[in-house]
Amino acid sequence: MFLGRKPSKQAIHDFLDRQRGASYSYPETGATLHGVPDGYHADHNQIQIGEGREALHRAQAAVRSWKMFAMPWIDLCWPEVAIEVGSTVAVLVSHFGFYSLNAARIVYVVVEPNRFGFAYGTLVDHAEIGEERFTVEMRPAGDVWYEVLAFSRPHGFSKAAGPLARHLQCRFARDSMRSMSAAVRRG
Repeated sequence: MFLGRKPSKQAIHDFLDRQRGASYSYPETGATLHGVPDGYHADHNQIQIGEGREALHRAQAAVRSWKMFAMPWIDLCWPEVAIEVGSTVAVLVSHFGFYSLNAARIVYVVVEPNRFGFAYGTLVDHAEIGEERFTVEMRPAGDVWYEVLAFSRPHGFSKAAGPLARHLQCRFARDSMRSMSAAVRRG
């Protein structure tokens, strides 16, 4: 949903209420567990954000509190939403004098001794079609990594925006890695 001005909290609540029963906008839900399906743009980004068990715990806490969205041009609605299958969120993006409000739902959660995260999939009221996975992992050498794996394709206005939409996706991945690095450093 594209908007000429920032929506009120009530408008966002109403939007989310309408999205709770909405369908995913793509048939390959859960595909980021195994890779990226054909016919989509793939984005795979990762960064080392710490070392050792304490860094892993801080990284897990950062994911649970949606710190990967802590950037000035994005508002996650709402960061207190639990990381669990079926939780629905909206991502409010400010770009070049207008806003987009995009709905997504958590498809699966990864809970392993040295790995934690989740994937969410786009709902019909999202500027893109696809899925994005956010994970933190402590590798055998003890280094802790944050990873974002996404597949998407534009639809509606995003199709017309072409390179701009891809630019925003790359910017999100870069800023998300910075946000997670900062969250783990701060503890």
